[in-house]
Amino acid sequence: MRIRSLFSKPGRQSQVGLCFRQESIAFCSVDPQGSVDLKEFEVVDKNYLASLKSMAKELPHNGLCHLVLSPQQSQIVQIDKPNIPNNELKEALKWQIKDLVSIDPNDMVLDYFDAPITSGGIEKLHVVCAAKSELSPFVEQLMDSGVTVQTITIEEFAFTSLVPESDDACLLVCQQPNEEIILLIVKQGKLYFYRRLRGMAGIATKSEDELSMSVIDALSLEIQRSTDYYERQLKQAPIRSIEVLVPIENEAFLARKLAENTHVPVNIFTLPEAIANSRSASTCFGACALTNMEEV
Repeated sequence: MRIRSLFSKPGRQSQVGLCFRQESIAFCSVDPQGSVDLKEFEVVDKNYLASLKSMAKELPHNGLCHLVLSPQQSQIVQIDKPNIPNNELKEALKWQIKDLVSIDPNDMVLDYFDAPITSGGIEKLHVVCAAKSELSPFVEQLMDSGVTVQTITIEEFAFTSLVPESDDACLLVCQQPNEEIILLIVKQGKLYFYRRLRGMAGIATKSEDELSMSVIDALSLEIQRSTDYYERQLKQAPIRSIEVLVPIENEAFLARKLAENTHVPVNIFTLPEAIANSRSASTCFGACALTNMEEV
């Protein structure tokens, strides 16, 4: 299911996208008729469970919930795909990545996704993991509220699902409120590259002058590094567009300035009309469009 089909194909159950952030939990629900409801609850002292309890009465009963974990709750690594049977892969991956992540293998819940095969021919996997002991109380609370947790994902894949499928690669500059900026390269609906940029979570507080002095050049450099890696190291065709999905007051200014530093067209990313005014909740909607995530 792509994001636009949420609003064009009636379903039998409401879809709920619920995103954990550093300071809040945001959720959207899309009912079978395509109507959208959006709410956000503050998280005090990292007590996500208390916030989930408070929002329970707002959730549609019998809805299907899609969780988006925060970077503090999950980790993602890319590795060479081991040569073992698929039915043994998940268990083996826990031990293969144990030195790359900070989660004990015995407390690890994970899923993996095939990375697109590049010209080098080496099969790679994206492995996403989280601590089961941390997730279980959230899932139990939601199920007690009458909501079935169907999928669990992370920002990178929620954002990826928003990008229309195309044979041309695009680089998406994206952010959730008060979170770090992420660079994604997406082609044919697949995530080829991801990079999280530390130190830019407070970009919404920057004036145009501050963006010009301290952010634009640094962000442009990271974009150039990412495109160079994609095109030269992965030996892929050039990026055809840069799309900006950064829900801040100066988003248009940011895109315009980035365009001055590159020969690639830079656009404000267009969301479907039903959610065009809810850019800050884009990952919630993106989560609802994902179907190839881990089932709980």
